[in-house]
Amino acid sequence: MKKIEIKTSFTAYQSLEDLPKEVSTLMQQAIQIRKNAYAPYSKFRVGAALLLDNGKIVLGSNQENAAYPSGLCAERVAIFQSGSLFPDAKILKMAISAASDSNKTTTPIPPCGGCRQSISEYEFKQNTPIEIYFMGESGEVYKSDSVKNLLPLSFDKNFL
Repeated sequence: MKKIEIKTSFTAYQSLEDLPKEVSTLMQQAIQIRKNAYAPYSKFRVGAALLLDNGKIVLGSNQENAAYPSGLCAERVAIFQSGSLFPDAKILKMAISAASDSNKTTTPIPPCGGCRQSISEYEFKQNTPIEIYFMGESGEVYKSDSVKNLLPLSFDKNFL
């Protein structure tokens, strides 16, 4: 038997104002699109903004459904839209903001497991890391240099 240790690291920014200008602008778009979320069941709104290597910005918000598995998270809405509209573009940065209609969210809220897997698929496909910035509705912002920090033992096409 052997013990395997996996370490990850993140950069923490105290607030939106501490982010680099380009990232702050991207996060502001994630915050704005979060308002378009359709979240009548969870009352939990998420917005995502992607910066592509062609300079385009692609947005997404979570879209719920009474048949719960039929909804989509903001991150996947944005990723799948970028893949549809700009199939050859690489995703450079992703900004995510989440807020609850019921509680104040002041701690960084990372992507769920399904979104981590979807981000991983695109990171693997483009063979370059995607910077991921995530926050609640206010407060600290965490930066991950790659989805590998969030999903260190990823599943990809090499296992198929």
